[in-house]
Amino acid sequence: MNQHKCIAPDVQLGKDVKLSQFINLYGCKVDDDTKIGAFVEIQKNAKVGKNCKISSHTFICEGVIIEDNVFVGHGVTFINDSYPRATTPEGQLQSEKDWKVEPTLVKKGASIGSGATILANVTIGENALVGAGSVVTRDVPDNAIVVGNPARLLRLIAPELTVAS
Repeated sequence: MNQHKCIAPDVQLGKDVKLSQFINLYGCKVDDDTKIGAFVEIQKNAKVGKNCKISSHTFICEGVIIEDNVFVGHGVTFINDSYPRATTPEGQLQSEKDWKVEPTLVKKGASIGSGATILANVTIGENALVGAGSVVTRDVPDNAIVVGNPARLLRLIAPELTVAS
């Protein structure tokens, strides 16, 4: 194993996956022909589809499913807990048994701009575009462009600009 890549033995990598230096992958699945940039972490039980580009400094946590042909810009953060706490009501540090993973789905052909934050329990629709720096707090429709904090609909993408299925 390259000293600048931390890839756990339980990671499932598809054919022709391109991996940059300084990455941390464990318990996840990355499908064929996907490119993972530097300083990316993908946690257990996360899935990245085929022909995706995951740019540098991105964090993909447990419970995130990214379908095929998705672009994720630099420094994108996914969140899987709506009400994070360090300790239990009894004052003990929380462990995995003290909370439930909340899922996130990014549908095929979507693009997420650099610096975006994607909260838990949302779906980003097919061919949707999330503007750079946006905070996605609710579902994004197919073929929509959303921007801002919280992300709001800017407009729909013209049919000729959508990615073919």
